[in-house]
Amino acid sequence: MESADSVLPHLVRLLRELYGQTGGFLDRQDESQLWYNRGYADGMVAAIRELGYGRSLPGDLDFDLDSVALNLIAQQSLTPWGRAYAHGAEKGHDETYQVLEAA
Repeated sequence: MESADSVLPHLVRLLRELYGQTGGFLDRQDESQLWYNRGYADGMVAAIRELGYGRSLPGDLDFDLDSVALNLIAQQSLTPWGRAYAHGAEKGHDETYQVLEAA
């Protein structure tokens, strides 16, 4: 079985990929997959922090949405893309939590 320290680099690589793919997602309401992927990444970050591994998050990526972005996401909660974000955030959080707890 792998340790959390050996799993974290894989999770960070996935985060880099997801954040790279989802830049500007707020302006792409026509693309629910971008919103899902960004939500997934944000959920991963939340789980990593909750489990005490926040130090593993690279400093060169901005993982924290500002209040304007958070407000825009909240305003979109009933739209298909807003629901995609929420679902992605839930799945990213839960799956990351499971992986790190099992490690």
